[in-house]
Amino acid sequence: MTKNIDISRDYSLDSLDEAALDPNPIRQFEHWFEQAIEAQLPDPNAMTLATVGLDNRPSARIVLLKGITQDGFTFFTDYRSRKAQELERNPQGSLVFYWAKLERQVRIEGIIKKTNESESDFYFDSRPLASRIGAWASEQSAVLQERAFLDERYAQYAAQFGEHPPRPAHWGGYQLTPVCCEFWQGRPSRLHDRVQYLRDLDNQWHITRLFP
Repeated sequence: MTKNIDISRDYSLDSLDEAALDPNPIRQFEHWFEQAIEAQLPDPNAMTLATVGLDNRPSARIVLLKGITQDGFTFFTDYRSRKAQELERNPQGSLVFYWAKLERQVRIEGIIKKTNESESDFYFDSRPLASRIGAWASEQSAVLQERAFLDERYAQYAAQFGEHPPRPAHWGGYQLTPVCCEFWQGRPSRLHDRVQYLRDLDNQWHITRLFP
């Protein structure tokens, strides 16, 4: 027998009016993102990244947003990882942000491609030393027989590179260029506000309201 999970609450903090939205979804996202930071939410840049698996099944995980420009949304990872393999085969993906305290969700769909090497170098050099050495030590998504092996590799690379590990060629950035963005604001009685931006072939954005 299926166990019902009766956990629910009403949403009443805010509303979403098309007339008040920025005509550009990236600027609108930046506005909401700044509010999430001001609200001191934990990890406001945490996002679900969904890709298409090599078996054509959906695959999702949490990654961190590390950059926003008018071209898109940037994150960094190991180019040998499962998500990187999936993006190599199918460069389409989606991002989801959920800020529970603000009763807001943002969904973003688009094409994902690698950032240039200089951008990857710049971000890698800004990371804590332990994270930079960890990028060398970890073969992300590969099978690890025991934790001790990872710890040994970390110690070896720490000794080899000292305080100046270079960026490994297998590590760098990706940018998602959006073609569709949806902003969701919780409302009472599950009659939520959902507003969608769609990009046309002339790179113009069109705003529509969706049923909740």
